[in-house]
Amino acid sequence: MSAKNYNDLAHQHAHGEANPHSIGHHEHEAHGSMRDYVIGFVLSVILTAIPFWLVMGGVIADKSTTVLVVAAFAAVQVVVHMIFFLHMNGKAEGGWNLLALIFTGVVVLVVLSGTLWVMYHMNHNMMPMQHMEQMD
Repeated sequence: MSAKNYNDLAHQHAHGEANPHSIGHHEHEAHGSMRDYVIGFVLSVILTAIPFWLVMGGVIADKSTTVLVVAAFAAVQVVVHMIFFLHMNGKAEGGWNLLALIFTGVVVLVVLSGTLWVMYHMNHNMMPMQHMEQMD
């Protein structure tokens, strides 16, 4: 590619002109603004600071409840990162990114629930060691 062609491509890209040679950059794609990045950053800091305070301050006495609250904050933070930093919405790439994300979530849910189900039933159905000693 000559310097003139490169400069023409850079000029078209800088001015938002349609460029058939650019890969992965479409006019209809949602790119984040500085405002979106700042909102995402502030939300991320808040969603990190609150669980940190909950754990380090011992605010919730029950550890199981604390784990559930921290997990909920983590799930919300994942959504914030996907929206504000990864720009995943129904408009990006015709909705295929969102569809792939939903499919991934379903697969992870099936694998995790199946694993927990199998582990629970294996634990429940295993012969305790006390009975093994009595058999001898």
